[in-house]
Amino acid sequence: MGQYVAPLRDMQFVLHELLAVEGELKHLPKYEEIDADIINQVLEEGGKFTSQVLFPLNHSGDREGCHHDKTTHAVTTPKGFKEAYKQYVEAGWPALSCDPEFGGQGLPLVLNNSFYEMMNSANQAWTMYPGLSHGAYECIHEHGTQEQKDLYLPKLISGEWTGTMCLTEPHCGTDLGMLRSKAEPQADGSYMISGAKIFISAGEHDMVDNIVHLVLARLPGAPEGSKGISLFIVPKFLPNADGSVGARNPIFCGAIEEKMGIHGNSTCQMNMDGAKGWLIGGPNKGLNAMFVFMNAARLGVGMQGLGLTEIAYQNALVYAKDRIQMRSLSGVKAPDKPADPIIVHADVRRMLFTAKAYAEGARAFCSYVALQLDKELNHPDEEVRKECADEVALLTPVIKAFITDNAWTATSECMQVYGGHGFISEWGMEQYVRDSRINMIYEGTNTVQSLDLLGRKILGDNGAKLRKFGAKVQAFVEANGTNEAMSEFVTPLAELGDKVTKLTMEIGMKAFQNPDEVGAAAVPYLRVVGHLVYSYFFAQMAKIALEKQDSSDTFYKAKLATVRFYFARLYPETAMLIRQARSGSANLLSLEADLF
Repeated sequence: MGQYVAPLRDMQFVLHELLAVEGELKHLPKYEEIDADIINQVLEEGGKFTSQVLFPLNHSGDREGCHHDKTTHAVTTPKGFKEAYKQYVEAGWPALSCDPEFGGQGLPLVLNNSFYEMMNSANQAWTMYPGLSHGAYECIHEHGTQEQKDLYLPKLISGEWTGTMCLTEPHCGTDLGMLRSKAEPQADGSYMISGAKIFISAGEHDMVDNIVHLVLARLPGAPEGSKGISLFIVPKFLPNADGSVGARNPIFCGAIEEKMGIHGNSTCQMNMDGAKGWLIGGPNKGLNAMFVFMNAARLGVGMQGLGLTEIAYQNALVYAKDRIQMRSLSGVKAPDKPADPIIVHADVRRMLFTAKAYAEGARAFCSYVALQLDKELNHPDEEVRKECADEVALLTPVIKAFITDNAWTATSECMQVYGGHGFISEWGMEQYVRDSRINMIYEGTNTVQSLDLLGRKILGDNGAKLRKFGAKVQAFVEANGTNEAMSEFVTPLAELGDKVTKLTMEIGMKAFQNPDEVGAAAVPYLRVVGHLVYSYFFAQMAKIALEKQDSSDTFYKAKLATVRFYFARLYPETAMLIRQARSGSANLLSLEADLF
């Protein structure tokens, strides 16, 4: 059933050589004691846990799925999931980057981020249980009252309880302004919540004693639309004052969804019939509070895409080196065998390189944004915090959409490497394709992310955030433009930076006349920006690799080859994307709906 080996060497390259994380953390008093040895030790232990405990459950969990008891409303997770979660908790993994005030270990998000990549590679469906808990922790940590923090955070940090976010309803998904769940105030300060939610990941399971649901609902007399939404903490069991589990709260799983992938995760239909909840974040301020959770989830979904890209690549590579088919077009490469390993064939190399490049680009990108998050939350200079916050806001939709789009491509290409064997379940590759497809859909579809990037994050502030990122790109271009060895990387990076500037201005001018121009251009536009980001990081990686390519460490030779493949084979997509984005809305909207 394949294998998983944590890509520690590339992680260390990104953290220590590309991002110089140790030096960056020295500027954050909270993390000034964190050094490369600590980072490497955590990564090594994380690699052991994910490869030895989580990965062996991935295929079996997919085949078995979750089980729902309609009488008791209980959900049982696949065999081994509960035991693996116990090991996860006993090892202290849930607390890795959490606040020490409530029992956390206080390590940086950039390190936690790398651990989550490993978990998603090893077993995405399992990882969604603790992953959602981390989002609930962040939401309560930022918007909860002190009493709520004291009650819920220690349990979420320890892993004794898990969390969910309950947004989607049968009649509304992204358009949350249409939700109907109601919250009636009670004399004791609590609220009685009624309504139905669907597609709730990890909504019910048997791995913990209690589940903390964060539920969006409307107060009586609330304004229409998204301005009238409030957020409530609705636990499965009502906590006692000492943190122990009390009476059962009437929030039940009515069914679990039959899905294309992530079968090991319980995607639940949740029904609330007078469930007791507590307001968090203020009346009618629910979306503001929930966005903490949602943005964390969007970054997390990008990590899911990266994780699946990496695991698919690893296994396709092993297969390509072992499977023999035909002879190389340029002559026999394995004379001792009846045919050559398929890795000698050019198009197999293209498929493997595609996954490799998308994994390595995503790893650099995600680690960079996680580091910016650490600085946004902890840097002593307010101006630095604001700059980092702006950059994280700009890049979050790109992480979610670009990386998950690429993961769908990469997992499909890796399945293709297997030929017919990839299409059957025995080898496990088809699961990665199925699992990767949801990542383009939930936490806001990739089209929604594209609209968010172009409409809100860029045109919404007249391109201010984009110009700041563009200034970093331009500074790198100017610093390395006279280096002849770097020209093959710097020239396309500079050209794409100019093209993004012109494209943004053109779309912005057209949008003044017709707002539909934003919707028509948004998806290809996001991919162009994604390539600008990847080009920026790949060019930086190339500079490091060029300086060390003559060393005995062949890692740098491989890195250079990957960068060159990216610029030769993947980057050229930008020309097509720019033409698509410029083509306007008429070719999409001029035909009446009833003529389709």
